[in-house]
Amino acid sequence: MADTVSKKKRSEIMSKIRGKDTKPELMVRQYLYHNGFRYRKHYRKIPGSPDVYLSKYNTAIFINGCFWHGHENCKYYKTPKSNTSFWLDKINKNKARDIKNKNDLQNMGIQVIIIWECELKRDFNKTMQSVVETLYKNIQ
Repeated sequence: MADTVSKKKRSEIMSKIRGKDTKPELMVRQYLYHNGFRYRKHYRKIPGSPDVYLSKYNTAIFINGCFWHGHENCKYYKTPKSNTSFWLDKINKNKARDIKNKNDLQNMGIQVIIIWECELKRDFNKTMQSVVETLYKNIQ
């Protein structure tokens, strides 16, 4: 299927996609804050600059977009039909970086929680309750 917009318009659309403060990130942070969790955003002193870092729980949370991080077997991730080699290379580099950051954090003794965009869309409350349970397990 051909793209329905021009290359120039597609470039403009893609340039407006943010890397920080995305809607899923804002939803997760709001939930955590309203439930009494205090955190740092994009904490640059640890590998990967996690979207949320809870120092009290020694936990880094990454909120991953299914497309950008190549979420396998997910309806929100489909390999683009145009410029395929560019996108596959970009997504594979993102996946490799994610693995490296997760390993580095775990080697530092930091717990890592990865929340996928599709999990939040499917059942936000269930996903966040699972995150909270994981945080409380870590502190005990």
